[in-house]
Amino acid sequence: MEQAYAIRVKDVQKKFKVFLDKRHTLTERLLFRASRQYEERHVLNGVSFDVRRGEAVGLVGQNGCGKSTMLKLISRIMYPDAGSVELNGRVSSLIELGAGFHQDMSGRENIYINASIFGLKKHEIDERLPEIIAFSELEDYIDNPVRTYSSGMYMRLAFSVAINVNADILLIDEILAVGDAAFQAKCFNKLREIKGRGVTIVIVSHSLGQIEQFCERSIWLKDGHVELIGPPGEVHPLYLDYMGKKGDVILDGSVPETAGRRWGSKAVEITAVYMQNAAGRRQTAYASGEAFDIVMTYRRNDPALQKTVAGFGVFRNDNLQMYGSNTRIDHLPQVELAAEGRICCHISGNSLMQGEYVLDVALHSEDEEPYDFWRGCLRFSVYAQASDVGLCRLTHAWAYAGAPEQNSGGQNNG
Repeated sequence: MEQAYAIRVKDVQKKFKVFLDKRHTLTERLLFRASRQYEERHVLNGVSFDVRRGEAVGLVGQNGCGKSTMLKLISRIMYPDAGSVELNGRVSSLIELGAGFHQDMSGRENIYINASIFGLKKHEIDERLPEIIAFSELEDYIDNPVRTYSSGMYMRLAFSVAINVNADILLIDEILAVGDAAFQAKCFNKLREIKGRGVTIVIVSHSLGQIEQFCERSIWLKDGHVELIGPPGEVHPLYLDYMGKKGDVILDGSVPETAGRRWGSKAVEITAVYMQNAAGRRQTAYASGEAFDIVMTYRRNDPALQKTVAGFGVFRNDNLQMYGSNTRIDHLPQVELAAEGRICCHISGNSLMQGEYVLDVALHSEDEEPYDFWRGCLRFSVYAQASDVGLCRLTHAWAYAGAPEQNSGGQNNG
């Protein structure tokens, strides 16, 4: 009887040793090996789930929850300390970008190496080579050493190999976040085609929108265990609400690695940006329709500067601008500056659809000379139980009536 499940994970546990004392030389490591101190960190603690044949499943959760570790256990790059992972079929994986690529070999040579790791014979690779190269769009670079490739070119080549090995199970870890929008769309179209052939797919991604487009179920991993399994529309709002209440915000004004560009004279400087709900709690996930505040704190560096215009912009994660305004557009007087202060914009009509968004903030003069323009300073999410589509939600109501009365002025043929 054919197995109903492609992947079966039973009570899997995995821990790692984190060494507290750093030995920098080989001599130190040999001499003090017995006395090295470490702590054990349990990354996965009793995780169990099944993935049906032909199903697409997304693994979601905050950084460090064990998503990538789980994918490596499924691909058998590593093995669990306890429990079991059962697989039914050939596995292809995109877990480490360019893993297995030899830097000094050409793209063509690396195709042969990578495909052979996945179990293909040389004659099979020969047959599929033109298709792999064509999909990667690297015809002009395929004989160059891969050390000359950009990260996007790496991803194209790795993805092209992985989807052409005729695997029964395909594992993907965040790799689709690399590359331009056109190639990402091409990858998703190819994944839909592969899924239509009955291939089982497991995706790890922080882009919940991608998972919602593609997967039947989401598995939320939290603190090393399964918190919830279900349709993305049910799991993601709860996950986003949890992450928002954790307060993923900028508190000290320092520019995070993920922040975008920042420019201006710094005559007045933004020292922190955060969002808060109606109760004053800082969070970065809101229900569609839920009010929130955008708060900027600032420091005036030029004592002669007395006033400023304050503004904000909201962009979807694909860089489509959803809305923008400032105090001048709203016909308000300029903000009177103190040595240090706080500027708050209350958003009462949040009609954003479910998705992931990026916030821009700015302080500038009346004639738009930038004092501090901070692009991409904060990311936030909007979730909704409704399944309507589009860019924003329009408040609306439906009305029903019976059949319209016949026009008394028209001809009656009855």
